[in-house]
Amino acid sequence: MYYQTVGYNAATGQYRYAITLKLYRDADFTCGDRQGCLDRFENPVTINIYNAAGQRVTSPVQLYIQSTKPMFDTLKNPCLSPQTQHLEAAFYRDTINLTPTYGGYYIAYQRCCRGEHLANIYSSEQEGSTYYTTIPGTESRPNNNSAYFNKDEAIVICGSFSFEYDYAAYDEDGDSLTYNLCGALTGGSSRNEANATNPPPYNDLVNYIPPYSGANPMGGNPRISIDNKGMLSGTPDRVGKYVVSVCVNEYDRATRRLIGTHHKDILLTVFNCSSNVRANLQQVLNNCIDSADLRVAIPNFSNAGYTSSFYWNFGDGTDTTTYTKDIFFHQYPDTGSYKLKLVVNRGLPCVDSSEGLVNNYPGLRAGYTVMGQCARNPVLFRDTSSYTYGKITAYKWDMGMPNGAANGRRINWTFPEGGVYTVTLNLETDKGCSKSFTQNVTMYEVRPFAGNDTILARGQQLPLHGSGGEFYAWQPGTGLSATNIPDPVVTWDEDIQYLLKVSNQQGCVGYDSISIKYFAGPDIYIPNAFTPNGDGVNDRFRFIPVGIIEYDYFRIYNRWGQEIFNSVDFRNGWDGMVGGRPASSDTYIWILSGKDLNGQSVEKKGTVTLVR
Repeated sequence: MYYQTVGYNAATGQYRYAITLKLYRDADFTCGDRQGCLDRFENPVTINIYNAAGQRVTSPVQLYIQSTKPMFDTLKNPCLSPQTQHLEAAFYRDTINLTPTYGGYYIAYQRCCRGEHLANIYSSEQEGSTYYTTIPGTESRPNNNSAYFNKDEAIVICGSFSFEYDYAAYDEDGDSLTYNLCGALTGGSSRNEANATNPPPYNDLVNYIPPYSGANPMGGNPRISIDNKGMLSGTPDRVGKYVVSVCVNEYDRATRRLIGTHHKDILLTVFNCSSNVRANLQQVLNNCIDSADLRVAIPNFSNAGYTSSFYWNFGDGTDTTTYTKDIFFHQYPDTGSYKLKLVVNRGLPCVDSSEGLVNNYPGLRAGYTVMGQCARNPVLFRDTSSYTYGKITAYKWDMGMPNGAANGRRINWTFPEGGVYTVTLNLETDKGCSKSFTQNVTMYEVRPFAGNDTILARGQQLPLHGSGGEFYAWQPGTGLSATNIPDPVVTWDEDIQYLLKVSNQQGCVGYDSISIKYFAGPDIYIPNAFTPNGDGVNDRFRFIPVGIIEYDYFRIYNRWGQEIFNSVDFRNGWDGMVGGRPASSDTYIWILSGKDLNGQSVEKKGTVTLVR
């Protein structure tokens, strides 16, 4: 915090001071969902004004942000690993009017908390801060302008490397300035209430982690120091974030009296900048592009500093130097194999090199055509690939299904069902090139269904319901109301079988059939015995409906009157099992109820003998 005297009101006897509070934060730090964490500048903040006796002389003053300033610095050393420091400063400003008084004034701002995981302070996220400035009293120079640090930079500092930074302050009055490292001040609560500031004096220090202190905030060999010209220097030996406090003392050149001390905390981050510089290129670079262009894309996988140089020798009598790791293109004069050499930081102590081989045989195109699009029918896949400067030696197919591998330029493949299959052709060549071509192949299918075989009473009509495609054809046309629709009506009285052909717009074809038997009826035919022994003959007990259009129930009872079966599914019937176990050989009672095609109720009962 610092001030400038910007005016004097003779009528009131007051000086007008412009107060500036400058706060910094780590601009890369984010809180996430941590309660109480702050990753932005508060606006406004509260400052309080006290006299030399520690009495508050005005109401709390609200300072608002007038501007913010991003600060970046990136290490640009070709032999070191690039590191970036990203900070942000906020400038809070306002003016106040004060009557000169003996002893002057203290203007203070306090706030908890400092940054997380600072290397030189215990529990830094809970440690507070105090920033203040003093305005001289009538015994000194009440119209003074305080010294202040006008440099706002993010400094990249590397562990085990010496550094120097000119941190000299500026004094508008031309006063004599001296510098020293001083202790960081604690204070403040978790909330910045208007009256939370403690009165002066301000001499409570943060809780430093030994061996660190205000005079030795970072350690090192030699440890950090500041001379009387404001030059910070040292060789830190541990990475981390450190709070360093610098005090500039302002002396009147005429009287040599101390006017005031300006105190500033700065956040210095020590990075591990050591870099293992390694030249790294692709050992074998095959130019396998589709076109016959002899330009080759050259990638760079090196590990190097921010401003490293990359010298390339292309093996064709030409060379160049690049300064980024971006892919670039080199035009070769002809096809062939060329030795490629890369040198990182040529002419520097941190030099490294690597060699590789460029096989420049471009012009490899992959592709295939598809003939056929019906599932369960052979589909022809024909390779259309070409290679300008070499020969294709292998054609490997992945048909997009289990066990779907094949080889050859032309293959016939049958897909089991309709759907979309991702088919890939993989090529290999005599020049080390390989390429793949993938496309989605759609297979169509029809699922023909003519209906279930059925039994009718003579003279009974039957509507058919074909399905599974777009186009239908029935054969023979005997007894049908039409042969080219899915739902013709059968009017006939002799046993017959109809064949249904189903097709779609893609030309896929399928067949199904339905058999119709005619009996005298309406009636229900029920056998009197069955043999559920698994020989495939008479294994189930079922009724045969003729002209019956509705079924109420079909039940079977044992000789004790216990129901053991109940179903109207006449196609399956009873398999002779009860409760998951084979029923014993015996005579069983059945009853059946339904309605025939004339609307008459049909009820029957009888017995059946189970023979094992």
